[in-house]
Amino acid sequence: QVQLVESGGGLVQPGGSLRLSCAASGTIFSLSAMGWYRQAPGKQRELVAEITSGGNTNVVDSVKGRFAISRDNAKNTAYLQMNSLKPEDTAVYYCYTQGPRSGDRMWGKYWGRGTQVTVSS
Repeated sequence: QVQLVESGGGLVQPGGSLRLSCAASGTIFSLSAMGWYRQAPGKQRELVAEITSGGNTNVVDSVKGRFAISRDNAKNTAYLQMNSLKPEDTAVYYCYTQGPRSGDRMWGKYWGRGTQVTVSS
């Protein structure tokens, strides 16, 4: 069973920083892409950043220069470092993994439950 557990969300003032973590289990982590989406109230879920199994990254323009994605294969964990946060970054942030699960190696895209990030003074 694939599980993704996000942590690190919370309330932060504009200009502040947070680091989100996504711990994966039940997957062959080193072969899996990881990424983050977010969903603000009343809006569609949107891609924020992604990282391939080989470490190549993609960060969307709206957060480029402020957010960075990374991974630690030894810890089966992906991270989203968020700096210079703005009120418009307020959303639920969802981690996903795309790759083979342990055991039967069935390929799939799996989601975490999300973590709330609120940027407000």
